[in-house]
Amino acid sequence: MTTPRLPTPRRHERTRVAIDVTVNGVLNFVEGRITDLSEGGAQIAGAAMPARSRCEIHYGGQVVYAVVMWSEVDRMGVHFPFELTHGPLYNALERARAAAMINPAQIFHSQRPVTFGRRGLS
Repeated sequence: MTTPRLPTPRRHERTRVAIDVTVNGVLNFVEGRITDLSEGGAQIAGAAMPARSRCEIHYGGQVVYAVVMWSEVDRMGVHFPFELTHGPLYNALERARAAAMINPAQIFHSQRPVTFGRRGLS
C-alpha cells in the first residue's frame, strides 16, 4: 500500500504581476504574459507548451531558463531550475512586491493635490 504524498509548502511567495514576455520553445517563439511570479517559477498566460518540456523566457534583454511543470490550453506553470536573484525579471518582481505593500489609500492621498475643500479652493 502506498502512502499519499503530501504537498510540500512553497519556498517562495508568489506575487501577482502582468509582465509581457516571449517564450522560446524548441520550435517556436510564443508571446505570453506572466501573471504569477516568484523566485522559483511563474504562471504564463497566453502560452502553452507540453509538460516537462524546457523553454526560455525572454524579458528585458535577459533569458531565464524554465521547465514546464503543467500546461493547459491557454496557460502553463514553469519552474526555474536557477532561482531568480538578479536581472530585469527579478527587478520587476521586487517592484511588484513593493507596490503590493502600499495601502491603496496611501497611493490615493499621495497623488492628490493639496487644496482646501471639496472644490479645491485655496
